[in-house]
Amino acid sequence: MLRIFLVSSLALLSADWPQYRGPNAIGVTDDRNLPVEMGPDINVVWKTAVPPGHSSPILAGPRLFLTAVDLEALFTIAYDRNTGKELWRRESPRPRKEVFQQTNSPASGTPASDGKIVVSFFGDFGLLAYSVEGKPLWQLPLGPFNNANGHGSSPVIIDDMVFLVCDQNTNSYYLAVDKSTGKVRYKVERPETTRGYVTPSVWRPAKGPAELIVPGAYVTTSYELKTGKKLWWAGGMAWQLKGAPVIIGDKMYLNSWESGGDTETPPAVEDWSVVSAKFDKDGDGKLNVEEAAGVGIRNARAMVDYDLNHDTFLDEHDWNFLRLHRQAQNSIMAIQLGGRGDITETHVKWRYRKSLPNCSTPLYYKDVLWMVKDGGVLTTLNPANGAVLKQGRIPGALEPYWASPVAADGKVFMVSQAGKLSVLKAQGEWEVLKVNNLDEDVFATPALGDNRLYVRTRSTLYSFGLPK
Repeated sequence: MLRIFLVSSLALLSADWPQYRGPNAIGVTDDRNLPVEMGPDINVVWKTAVPPGHSSPILAGPRLFLTAVDLEALFTIAYDRNTGKELWRRESPRPRKEVFQQTNSPASGTPASDGKIVVSFFGDFGLLAYSVEGKPLWQLPLGPFNNANGHGSSPVIIDDMVFLVCDQNTNSYYLAVDKSTGKVRYKVERPETTRGYVTPSVWRPAKGPAELIVPGAYVTTSYELKTGKKLWWAGGMAWQLKGAPVIIGDKMYLNSWESGGDTETPPAVEDWSVVSAKFDKDGDGKLNVEEAAGVGIRNARAMVDYDLNHDTFLDEHDWNFLRLHRQAQNSIMAIQLGGRGDITETHVKWRYRKSLPNCSTPLYYKDVLWMVKDGGVLTTLNPANGAVLKQGRIPGALEPYWASPVAADGKVFMVSQAGKLSVLKAQGEWEVLKVNNLDEDVFATPALGDNRLYVRTRSTLYSFGLPK
């Protein structure tokens, strides 16, 4: 580990960054004097080697936590936030090795902490909790999961519970777990949605119960935080949602994009009764690969995305979700919170449908909505009406984006898969201040705290800051 200069006192620690993208996934702090120029040897407070993994770093008290996969073993690891020194690592059981796509990882879920415990999730095991000093507290085995791309959801700690979304092709649900004991408080089935990779957020209205807002494929739903009672839902989402809802006051901003949802006018899709009458030649109540060619599924590989239970057939349940997929429209939307029941027609205030992110969560900062699309297309929107303030490409940072933007000190920070760390002046008519090169792939969202920017690349964890 190379240390360039050190923060002199733990008393300098500012607010924690306790989960994916910080408090309630907002991605914003009041940190100041953050650097514009950064690189492997530029404005480095400290840097240390880390095992692979796509989870984002979190900050809790004097410690930084992340998860990793090292020689096939899964770990939760703690570092000294002030120096980068590894303090402890604890291995998770790994009873299986589930399939995941190349741009995913067995260690994708970002841990969460309340300053006393840290909770991690691995799709190959389930939930684990440790004291921040590294003492094992409890384990909750979960799965196996039916998710073709591997899991990507992160746990969150809200009040006295841990919440985890387990959306998948069959048997989607979310859990509320007692953070002290690991016992399940309640489980909410989500049969209306399929696979996704979201992290939930909480809304606390001035009147009424706190709400857990859980985006999902084709529908976003709000539940009473304490009980899991379904309060409201809004349709019109795309398939395979990622990221988190952004809650500002009594409004929520949510991005949903997946391939196939960019058509201006979704096609009409026939009912199963019509489809089966046309193409179910052997009359067995389902379509095999050859029969499914009649509905545009070209081969067995294409069938995989819609054959939710992997029985190599397309049945009525599969078709109903395929219909939703073919009629889904990608968008970023603004939703007025506070409704009950189906609020799709009453509380969705605007939608914007162009140049949307695939994975990264949008950012609300200084009364501007920020989002970055693969290819480095950066769009700023007026959050009041969805009008475009500025759109263009970030010169020199034209790669895919998996990490989400974060902001502080009048600056917006976003990093591409290729490790191009862009710093932008935080205004609707945005201005590129600097595109830095970290010389290595980045999938994790940066963390902010201590007037520092913490960035995880494929093999290195950096703390960037200006000299004191």
